[in-house]
Amino acid sequence: MSTLSDNLRYLRMQKKGFSQRKMAEDLIITRERYAKYEDGSTEPPLEILLRLSRYFRISMDLLVTVDLRKYKLEEILKLPDNRILLPIKTDSIGENLIEVVPYKASMGYLSGYADPEYIENLQTMSLPFLHNGKYRAFPAEGDSMPPYKDGTYVIGQYVERILDIKVGKTYILITKTGFLFKRIECINSTSITVKSDNSFYENYDIPFTDIWEVWQHAGSYSPQELEVIDFTNDDVKSMLIKLMLEVKELKAKVG
Repeated sequence: MSTLSDNLRYLRMQKKGFSQRKMAEDLIITRERYAKYEDGSTEPPLEILLRLSRYFRISMDLLVTVDLRKYKLEEILKLPDNRILLPIKTDSIGENLIEVVPYKASMGYLSGYADPEYIENLQTMSLPFLHNGKYRAFPAEGDSMPPYKDGTYVIGQYVERILDIKVGKTYILITKTGFLFKRIECINSTSITVKSDNSFYENYDIPFTDIWEVWQHAGSYSPQELEVIDFTNDDVKSMLIKLMLEVKELKAKVG
């Protein structure tokens, strides 16, 4: 089951007397195909997502990422582009407050990201160069996105629409399995391909239906002191010497 499949079932039930067959006929697909979308066994391609969005007059972003059962449908339909905007917190002098999701509470975020009380209890901080937009800080883990290491907080600006994601940019993706900080490699019909800046890790796809929130990288903060590179290390020295020789050879060729 997924947010999209739950939403499709919920929206169909709001139309009295609408069967899966009737929905399939209106969408010009088979009933069997529509039933798979509704039970979550198959993910609809972008073309069908567009049809569903136009049919229900609900944006694709809401269909895929927001549990519509928690909101009044008539109020959502009145919103411009159906956008549910996150409130922006400010301090006493009007500076944006960045909500910080700590390591200990990171798993709780997956169940509480749509709970105003959970968000209200998050600690906050402010940075003078981040003004317009909604920002939130998430903990970085692992070594897949150097130079960010464990203990670093990656700050993201909230992306209202999945269609605003840009190839080549880095994003914090909130999925049903956790946080991901990755670079967007490709946008497909039903998924996005992400890559790590550490070439040791392979690219992989994430279905749109698994993505709950998207935050574009806007900065970072680390309470830890940066590591000093030991230039006396033999490996580092040999690497620098090799680099210097290559530069010298290039200059000789150009000259």
